[in-house]
Amino acid sequence: MDSGGSDEFSGRMGLIFATIGAAIGTGNIWRFPRMVGANGGGSFLVPWLIFLFLWSIPLIIAEFALGKRSRTGTVGTFRIFAGRRFAWMGLWTAWISTAIGFYYAVVTGWCINYFQAAMRGGLTSDVDTVEVWNSFLQNPLEVVFFQAIAVIITMAAIWKGAKAIEKVNVILMVSLFVLLFAALFLAFVMDLEDGTLDGFIYMFSIQPEYLMQPETWINGLSQSAWSCSAGMGMAITYSVYMRKDEDTTLNAATMCLANNSISIIAGLTVMMAVFAVVDDPLSAVSGGSSAITFLVLPEVFAQAPGGPVVQLLMVAMFFLALSFAALTSMISTVELCVRNFVDHGIERSHAVGFTSIAIFLFGLPSAGLWILVDPSTGVAFPQFLEVQDHIWGYGLMFSGLFIAYSIWKYGWNRYKVWQDDNDVEGFSFRDYLDHGVSSFRDDFINTGDNDWWIGKWWDYIMYIGFPLMFSVLMLSYFVDLLVNVHNPWDPTNADGISIILLFWGVTAGLFLSLNRYVLVNRIVPTTDDFWPLAVLSGNFELEPRPLYRNVPAGAEVDISMLPGGNDPFVVQAGESLPTTFEDEYGDTHTHTLAIVEADLA
Repeated sequence: MDSGGSDEFSGRMGLIFATIGAAIGTGNIWRFPRMVGANGGGSFLVPWLIFLFLWSIPLIIAEFALGKRSRTGTVGTFRIFAGRRFAWMGLWTAWISTAIGFYYAVVTGWCINYFQAAMRGGLTSDVDTVEVWNSFLQNPLEVVFFQAIAVIITMAAIWKGAKAIEKVNVILMVSLFVLLFAALFLAFVMDLEDGTLDGFIYMFSIQPEYLMQPETWINGLSQSAWSCSAGMGMAITYSVYMRKDEDTTLNAATMCLANNSISIIAGLTVMMAVFAVVDDPLSAVSGGSSAITFLVLPEVFAQAPGGPVVQLLMVAMFFLALSFAALTSMISTVELCVRNFVDHGIERSHAVGFTSIAIFLFGLPSAGLWILVDPSTGVAFPQFLEVQDHIWGYGLMFSGLFIAYSIWKYGWNRYKVWQDDNDVEGFSFRDYLDHGVSSFRDDFINTGDNDWWIGKWWDYIMYIGFPLMFSVLMLSYFVDLLVNVHNPWDPTNADGISIILLFWGVTAGLFLSLNRYVLVNRIVPTTDDFWPLAVLSGNFELEPRPLYRNVPAGAEVDISMLPGGNDPFVVQAGESLPTTFEDEYGDTHTHTLAIVEADLA
């Protein structure tokens, strides 16, 4: 069992680089330029920046505060903060991230393949980029090979825990910054050649008519949420490794601002390069993400000034930067899943091993299944992968809602405690604001360790703004499907509504059922039957499942006021468990710790 010690980052820079690496991914480098091109250039930057402060930073602050106090991954955090009955919310959060990781490993493999192709001179100006893309995508063995490389690199990076994750992210992020700045300089030279800098100007020019369109604001919100990984549980996971005096608020702001800065640099690089050489640049950057990245940009960079050497350098730097961005996001995706296993006593090496194998195996359908060709363009596209993105991408929004729910519940509980302590009856909205709504902020954010004091504006965002933005985003998404998708209620329609609701419903139902029998308890057969047979026959009993908190030396804090904080089976790593427990009928039993250790060995 891996419950004998705690793991932590060496300092603030390690945490910052790890969280920035988790946030910065392919979406910054290929989705952001497409959003800018399709939504009026600088006009898109206005809502994008507004929602950085209305959605992303407040939610990341909440995640950091939750993880720093719970010192567990997502399942344990919800078990502690929302109560035993809500551990499934943490499983949903972990699943969404892991399900995205299934196909994200495939995308990471694409990036690594294009980097090696660029280095071999396979993306020069005389190469048909459509043919390169189609032949690669339609060769499952080749796609799977590079998918496996992505998973192996990720597995190696997280094998040893926080210190290894920190070192790898520092190296990859510094390299990414250098590569993108070099590519930005070359793109600037390209855009300057005609004396117009039209790509630069479009990037920062505000066109008021776009600000009048709801779509611009909805796209700005969605890009900010996904790009910063707000609500994904990544910040909860990495805050488990925070030092005891680490600031949550400034780290959250630094992470999100750094993430947006990389988006700006990548967006400028792509926009200036495309505007410099493409006759219809807006059409080029407004196409699908795969199109602009793997079809348009190699052609664009192949026309960079300075001859073949500079052109090869440009395309190689871009795809190496893209590979690094993808890998750092993969690291956080796998670590989020691994942390949850380690919290429940699984040895880290075992957790890393079978999580990596699972991500590879469950990613195989996205790598080679349902590869179709668009009849109008002749470009191949991975239909199965896009369906997975369609299903799980918006599931991330529910993770954010669950985090907000935990905060609301804590505030309400503290208000009721205040009423009991002061013999106050009835409901007073004023008292609720003063002694309930502000409780989470006062108890877990403004702790004295933070450099940036958070005011009541955060409460208004989490209690009013967040559910409103969530509702608008989800409503707009489904309205768009109803309006623009043919026969959206057909369950066989890969782009429709029914397939989303089906997968969401089945997953939520399964996780709700697992809550009692797997997440907070474990099934112990009362006969010699194997586990599945014991469940089917009812010959089993439930006993509490231990949860081990990763608490660095000197960082011990009281969690007894939390709904799940007084559970005797929630212990610090290295502490002993109670020898007995009380079942649902009030009877006392001996905890079969020997069986637990045998199962986890």
